[in-house]
Amino acid sequence: MTGEPTGTPDNTALRTALWRAMHVQVDPPPHVLDDEIGLQLAAPDDDWRSRPDMDPDATRGFRAAIVARARFIEDLVAEQVDRDVSQYVILGAGLDTFAQRRPEAASRLRVFEVDQPATQAWKRRRLAELGYDIPDWLHLVPVDFEASEDWLEQLTVAGFDSSRPAVIVSTGVTMYLTKDATAATLRQIAGLAPGSTLAMTFLLPPELIDDADRRGLRTSKKGAQASGTPFISFYTPPEMVALAREAGFGDARHVSGGSLADRYFAGRTDGLRPSSGEDFLLANT
Repeated sequence: MTGEPTGTPDNTALRTALWRAMHVQVDPPPHVLDDEIGLQLAAPDDDWRSRPDMDPDATRGFRAAIVARARFIEDLVAEQVDRDVSQYVILGAGLDTFAQRRPEAASRLRVFEVDQPATQAWKRRRLAELGYDIPDWLHLVPVDFEASEDWLEQLTVAGFDSSRPAVIVSTGVTMYLTKDATAATLRQIAGLAPGSTLAMTFLLPPELIDDADRRGLRTSKKGAQASGTPFISFYTPPEMVALAREAGFGDARHVSGGSLADRYFAGRTDGLRPSSGEDFLLANT
């Protein structure tokens, strides 16, 4: 369409997709998540695995954390589908590939991927180039956050039914937003239908991160600053839970990255384990 934005996802979304693929290509099985479709979408240069931010040894904790949070989300979605929840909203969807990898599960839902217009236009084009149809249950919802567009309003225009429960997820986003902006998002989600579930990640302050992982956090923070998307918000678990309760959630709890490590990486003989630093808020309306 003439005039349609044709940009690309931000570096964080691309890096996440590549780490997910690297988990399959470099780490021995069992794989926590099997996702190389994001790599196909990203279509990096042939030497992508030699990039400094893809170093297999230096990034193993980060890619383990990325696949752990993705697996946690997909397990949560499967659990909610079994409870007859029929809507799944991904805020800041980036190169999420749930709809392409798990169509048998996704087709039982109405899936709404929310992201910037340029990212959505790029993803729509890349899916078509790779031969992936966009079924009627998958909705790519462009929202211009920089122009302060109301994501919930745009979601409703796309067919979201706010009177029915939904799973809403937001991973790798809150560190880029002010705490006021996150509080506003929490209030919107808390106002959705009873039985809705939110899973949202947040970064811990450096003093709560394992000593071995602080250098990695400093490197990530420096890289984010250099790319124009600085980390501006960190939360202690009690602070994030309190923020959710103040927003109106009847139930809110903290899920630690360590608990995901124990759930998905126990018994591995290769020592692969997620780095610390990013935890989950799990809240219900």
